[in-house]
Amino acid sequence: VQLQASGGGLVQTGGSLRLSCTTSGFTWDRYAIGWFRQAPGKAREGVSGISPVDGRTYYAESVKGRFTISADNATNTVYLQMNSLKPEDTAVYYCAADPHLHPIVVITTNGNAFEHWGKGTLVTVSS
Repeated sequence: VQLQASGGGLVQTGGSLRLSCTTSGFTWDRYAIGWFRQAPGKAREGVSGISPVDGRTYYAESVKGRFTISADNATNTVYLQMNSLKPEDTAVYYCAADPHLHPIVVITTNGNAFEHWGKGTLVTVSS
C-alpha cells in the first residue's frame, strides 16, 4: 500500500489549493481515506474523510464549507480542494487509508488508528 500527497505550496489568505493523494497497492472498496494535518507545535488533526466506494464525506468543523474532498476511482486519487484559505490552515497535510475504519474516524480522532500513511505536503497560507 502506497500513498503520496502532493499539491502543497504557498498561497495568500483567501486563496485556493488542491491537494492530491495518489494511491496504489490496494482496492478502494474496503478502505476509508482521509486527510490530516499537523501545524507547527500542534497535534495532528483530522480534516476530511471519504468512503470512495459510496462517496460519503466528512469534514472537521474548521474546514466545513471551505474544503471539498473527492475521489477519482479511475485513477485511485483522492483530492482535497481547499478554498478561502486562512493562515490557521498552514500545516503539513497527510493522506491516510485504512481497510477497517469508518471514514468519520478521520474527524473524530488524530488518526493514530489509520494503518497506511503517505508523506506529507506543506501548505503555507500567508496573511
